[in-house]
Amino acid sequence: MAKLAVIDIGTNSIHMVLAEILPDASYKILDRFKDMTRLGNGAFAAKRLSDEAIGRGVGVLKTLVTLARNKGFERIAAVATSAVREAKNGGDFVDLVEEQTGIKIRVISGIEEARLIFLGVRHSMALSDKPTLVVDVGGGSVELIVGTRDGLQHAKSLKLGAIRLSDQYVRKTPPTEAMVMQLNEAVSRALKGALDAFNVKPFDAVVATSGMAGNVAEIVHLKQTGRPLPQLNLAKVRLKDLRMVEAELSKSSVKARLGIPGLDPKRVDTLFPAVVVLRRLLELSGTDEMTVCDKAIREGVIYDFIDRHRDGLDAEREIPDVRRRNVIGLARRCHAPEVHSLHVASLALRLFDQTKRLHHLGEVERSWLEYAAVLHDIGYLINPRQHHKHAYYLIKNSDIGGLTAEEIEVVANIARYHRRSMPAAKHEGYADLSLKLKRTVRILSALLRVADALDRTHFSVVQTVNVKIGQTLTIMATVSGDAAMEMWSASQRTDLLEQVFRRRVQFSEVPQPV
Repeated sequence: MAKLAVIDIGTNSIHMVLAEILPDASYKILDRFKDMTRLGNGAFAAKRLSDEAIGRGVGVLKTLVTLARNKGFERIAAVATSAVREAKNGGDFVDLVEEQTGIKIRVISGIEEARLIFLGVRHSMALSDKPTLVVDVGGGSVELIVGTRDGLQHAKSLKLGAIRLSDQYVRKTPPTEAMVMQLNEAVSRALKGALDAFNVKPFDAVVATSGMAGNVAEIVHLKQTGRPLPQLNLAKVRLKDLRMVEAELSKSSVKARLGIPGLDPKRVDTLFPAVVVLRRLLELSGTDEMTVCDKAIREGVIYDFIDRHRDGLDAEREIPDVRRRNVIGLARRCHAPEVHSLHVASLALRLFDQTKRLHHLGEVERSWLEYAAVLHDIGYLINPRQHHKHAYYLIKNSDIGGLTAEEIEVVANIARYHRRSMPAAKHEGYADLSLKLKRTVRILSALLRVADALDRTHFSVVQTVNVKIGQTLTIMATVSGDAAMEMWSASQRTDLLEQVFRRRVQFSEVPQPV
């Protein structure tokens, strides 16, 4: 039975669940861990993670990864959301975590976050064939999802997270009337815009996930019964109860809030804006109660893992070309991230085609670039550290049918140089190539370095690229969302490309046409 550790690096907290995947494709949670790290404190105004927050985050992740590995969990899936996604130094944080723990964090978009949340909810409670509205109030963002038992229909990520709203509008406790008015206006405007875009009414139910919604349910139950909530999942909270909690929080000092039975002390400054979001959502959706679901993104990651590994396709029918089929077969046996690898290959080939008048290479070399791109991350099978070198070893020692020994050596070298050091005469393998093949490896690995960086988040935010060749090589990236991480990463990977083409490389973003 497979073991999977899932780490959710949120704006407010870092969670880890240890899951055992069972033979019937279900799972069992063996343990859970949580730390209110507050990674996003001050991050949205500054557009940067603070040094203190980075230190806390790395420290917590080192502890969690060590704990998981000590319990025999070698496969670790880590996802990061809005705080890391939006920070200019989010890439530095991701690199630092990989350097100190060996895990590669997947920074996911708001829409992917919504998809994973809905996957967790859909597998955890009975949805009907009528639209249900799911809301997840995090620290940095709010995900709104509309779906039925058959699947997701609409999703929207809004910048209404509790830490973000607290930083922007609630600068003192209790807030002034003006602050409350500004907060309500901002929340109402964003929620109304999303709901109007969905154009779905009435909703069969409103389901709220995340710790914020759960804490509200605990407070309400304690007030009504004097007893702790026996089960968080499927607990109901009425609109009038949300208004009651909101009214109390809006007038309370920090000390008074800490005296509210059931209130999590670590949410003393963020629960108020979260309640405003939930209350306005119920009002705008015309619903008088919400149902709490205690499953969300972490469970969604587990189900996503199960889905991706359960569905095996007939490789021969899918990929008629024997060389390409064997390359993809090797990538799958090594559990390479297929969507990312194929997208990087697509970007790399686009760069190759648009720079032909500079490199003068042909179709054979083009195929080598594609194969190296598909295989560039297979070294993770051995160890995330130095995975580019492990990729070289795996490719070189794999019998890829249809490729000669020399071609395999070239493909292995291209993959080896997709990151870190550039080709050097002292490197074994590269040193033995002919001068012509050394030039080919330098050019193709230069293109691969940039293509890989342009899919840093593994979510295909950069859809395609166009190259303008002049004294400067301008790579125009057509983007479908926030590509700050990709642009930062690509700017760090231009060294070899600038050398082989002897001109400076710069990037620009072009929004994807609607």
